[in-house]
Amino acid sequence: MNLADRINKLVKLGAYILANGETLQEKIQLAFLNNNWFTKDNIHLMLTNVANLYLTEDKLTKWVANYPIQNTSTKKVALILAGNIPMVGFHDVLCAYISGHTTLIKYSDKDEILIPHLLDVLDDPSKFEKVERLENFDAIIATGSNNSARYFHAYFSKYPHIIRKNRNGVAVITGEETKEDLLALGLDIFTYFGLGCRSVAKIYVPENYNFDFLMETLDHRKELIQHNKYKNNFDYNYALFLLNKDNFYYNGCLIVKEDTSLFSRISSLHFEYYKDEISLNRLLEKEKENIQCVVSKKKIEGFACFDFGEAQTPALDNYADGVDTMSFLNAL
Repeated sequence: MNLADRINKLVKLGAYILANGETLQEKIQLAFLNNNWFTKDNIHLMLTNVANLYLTEDKLTKWVANYPIQNTSTKKVALILAGNIPMVGFHDVLCAYISGHTTLIKYSDKDEILIPHLLDVLDDPSKFEKVERLENFDAIIATGSNNSARYFHAYFSKYPHIIRKNRNGVAVITGEETKEDLLALGLDIFTYFGLGCRSVAKIYVPENYNFDFLMETLDHRKELIQHNKYKNNFDYNYALFLLNKDNFYYNGCLIVKEDTSLFSRISSLHFEYYKDEISLNRLLEKEKENIQCVVSKKKIEGFACFDFGEAQTPALDNYADGVDTMSFLNAL
């Protein structure tokens, strides 16, 4: 099967997703029952983004034109997929497929329904194999926690590899944001309950910043507290921060806590003050290896920057950790 055929199959898959037929709805329900963090709304959001941002003929054709893709390949690429948000590993599967490679896929038990179903619909079975044990492969792309990344490096260092660890999104606040800006920022913070690597887990605010407007605006997402797992985290963290006498603000759905760490607990958001642009750049540079993207009204050199509300809608060429997955695959 040549490249044009693969693109055609992917476009048909996009149409299948947007049709949202009975079979797909059944798989969405199963995915939710398997992992209650995968609400139907969040699954539909991911599926719609995949269909509209990835699986259209014009976007695929423009994307692949940047690479010397072969029609066929004898290489086998192992994929270890994460399961923190619905279908988070689909982009890696897509890259391997469009590159012509055969993939050996180890799914997360938190997300083992949606992608396999879409690959069945894609109907190119010789290109995909679900495995529990990885062996006889030529390269590997593995995504996991910082602890699992150390394990991956130890076991897979002899293979060509991309190994990803924990990263998060951050946002830069100037104090001049409109209500619309902050409502859009809420999408970057709350989408997928903040569990994604592109989710904003920390904000940088100017000295003497008044949090009232921010907290009042973000309270519009207080329906999240109706989700049992999210509410349990909110209640636990609120009690913990009180006991620790931490400096924090809260509303009906979010706790905003002063903390230098880039990684915040579920239902919480860290903040850190900056004095001026020079000090801001210094703070960002210090955390560069842990930052997936920066949400900001202006571009910041050296970082993938997105406008408010756009962190969770990456394009085909917005590669995780800034590593060009397609270039890696095409060099095999």
